[in-house]
Amino acid sequence: MEISFKSEIESLPLGAGEIFRGEGILAVTKALLQSGVAYVGGYQGAPVSHLLDVMVQSRGLLDELGIHLETCTNEAAAAAMLGASIGYPLRGAVTWKSIVGTNVASDALSNLASSGVMGGVLIVVGEDYGEGASVIQERTHAFALKSSMWLLDPRPNLPTIVRTVELGFELSEASNTPVMLELRVRACHVYGEFVAKDNVKPGRSRRHRFAAPAPFDYDRLSHPPSTFAQEEDKVAQRRPAAEKFIIDNELNEFFGGELSDIGIILQGGLYNAVVARLEQMGFADLFGNSRVPLFVLNVTHPLVASQIESFCATKRTVLIVEEGGPEFMEQAIQTILRRADLQTDVLGKSVLPMAGEYTAEVLLKGIAAFLEKAGHGDPGASILAVLDGHRQTAARHLGSALPARPPTFCTGCPERPVFSAMKLLQREIGPVHVAADIGCHALATLPPFDSGQSILGYGMSMASAAAVSSTQERRPISIMGDGGFWHNGMASGLTGAVFNQTDSVLIVMNNGYSSATGIQALPSSAAGPVPQSPSLDIGTIVRALGVKWLRKVRTYDVATVLATLREAMQTGVGGPKVIVAEGECQLARQRRVRGEVAEHLRAGKRTSRLRFGIDDDICTGDRACIRLSGCPSLTVKPSADLLRTAPVTTVTEDCVGCGLCGELAHEAQLCPSFYEAEVVQNPSTWERFIDRIRRTVIGWLAGPASAAPRT
Repeated sequence: MEISFKSEIESLPLGAGEIFRGEGILAVTKALLQSGVAYVGGYQGAPVSHLLDVMVQSRGLLDELGIHLETCTNEAAAAAMLGASIGYPLRGAVTWKSIVGTNVASDALSNLASSGVMGGVLIVVGEDYGEGASVIQERTHAFALKSSMWLLDPRPNLPTIVRTVELGFELSEASNTPVMLELRVRACHVYGEFVAKDNVKPGRSRRHRFAAPAPFDYDRLSHPPSTFAQEEDKVAQRRPAAEKFIIDNELNEFFGGELSDIGIILQGGLYNAVVARLEQMGFADLFGNSRVPLFVLNVTHPLVASQIESFCATKRTVLIVEEGGPEFMEQAIQTILRRADLQTDVLGKSVLPMAGEYTAEVLLKGIAAFLEKAGHGDPGASILAVLDGHRQTAARHLGSALPARPPTFCTGCPERPVFSAMKLLQREIGPVHVAADIGCHALATLPPFDSGQSILGYGMSMASAAAVSSTQERRPISIMGDGGFWHNGMASGLTGAVFNQTDSVLIVMNNGYSSATGIQALPSSAAGPVPQSPSLDIGTIVRALGVKWLRKVRTYDVATVLATLREAMQTGVGGPKVIVAEGECQLARQRRVRGEVAEHLRAGKRTSRLRFGIDDDICTGDRACIRLSGCPSLTVKPSADLLRTAPVTTVTEDCVGCGLCGELAHEAQLCPSFYEAEVVQNPSTWERFIDRIRRTVIGWLAGPASAAPRT
């Protein structure tokens, strides 16, 4: 049920001289195929705008080329795949979302960076920062510095992205070093075109195998004493080779401008935003021609000292545009210039913020401050004044600030009933420590549930509650999705809890997919990435690990979920208690159901769906239904009763008929204003007959007022 890229995939076989049009992430995919990559892998539950999804759906093309594709259970497994390039001339690429994914992969990556590679290695990471980040506000740059891996940050246009991917493999091979390529969300979705090349079959592959394994060479192992020589090799051989390759192939770009005494050094990924701000202030045109000289770093590590010196030699002031902190690039550039005895004034975090995303307004203020210090007036003042005027106008029209609208679960999400049941449970027994986790269920940390004392990593909830369990009067509850269970939770959390006989409760949300990241398949999904993929049962695995107390519940049955939670908190059984809460992801279900319904309607077949509503005359306006469920389809509307001033609760057309509101009304003993209706299309003859009788009887009972024409 993952998102379909059928139309985009049709462009991947394009050959030399043909024009490829599409998004940045598709350009990366095409560039990998043009580079002769032998194997591709990654963690589907942390996609870089669906790079791996596209690969999975292009399996036929990959099979033709002989490319091995691996959908990995986590980022560590993906990074370990790259071991194929240590002793063999195989080009490999893996992908995940950074920085969280890079943290998970760090053990394998550190060892890979130490031993070095023979075949080219490219790690495509989603470098989301600010509002685009999934969780932690950190940078991949720190990892590249720590492990001496080269970091690419291409200028966001398709020809540059494609060239950077292709040369990234060559850079890796020239310096025997893994290369990371970071892509921001906007770069993934930037649209454009480039001249395609033929896809390249790898020299060695699943279709052209090695006759024998690589000869044993202890020096290739990341193990003492080899690691001491490898560390020396990074400094003496690999980095100089990388810097020479960067210069020879002009990976970094210089754009001249008439204001030759100043300049801007910037990360490649920020190029479009920087040039747009210069154009706003009259220092560039609509085609990107800048009056201020630009040094665009498509390679942000290593920085080539000779290029920095050459650019700054004729400049009295330069601005470093580096998103996030610490200011790694600014510190390095300052060191390079002072060692070369160049006294160019360097501005960076003195005019731009150390933390936070470099949005359009942030860049406008920073670049304007730089230009003002360089003696070019205050070009941003008038623009910022207009922005302030717009804000004041909006505030005047609104009369007050907009109310906070926290993100929440999708309408009908199968995980919402579990948290509703947890709220009801805590009304009975008191507050409970809840260890939250990464995934859709993390939304329960926001209103109306406000449930969770910690989030410490994907699948790490139960491990994070290990020490808590012995300090609480009531057993802690850990929340984990099926994706988190397979990613890390089974080994790091549940196995440890069984081994230590930790007295706590684990709820595994088994919704069938890695849902938060786009409906990708998991080991427990009904359908895997290949037809032969078996579906693994979470309950069976839990039993096999030695868990004595296991229950499976249907999430929408709030009464059963509540009773099961109550039992888990009170049972005398020792060790971990596991509840597998099962309910298909509603997004996936709706996509499936919509297709089935459309097919039935085209064939003239009967279809039906459930809808829930609220009787205006009975609703008391208590809003407990909203407070306990937070469903987006529950809202308020003005009362039709002229004697009633307070609004009434209503169910919008977004309702998918999950039944949670009705379940809660019953279980929490709320008002009986909810009703269930079955919406039928293409009804049978009998249903039409019964409908006519009902309308007639209702008309008699309602009296003359019902005679008004129907609209």
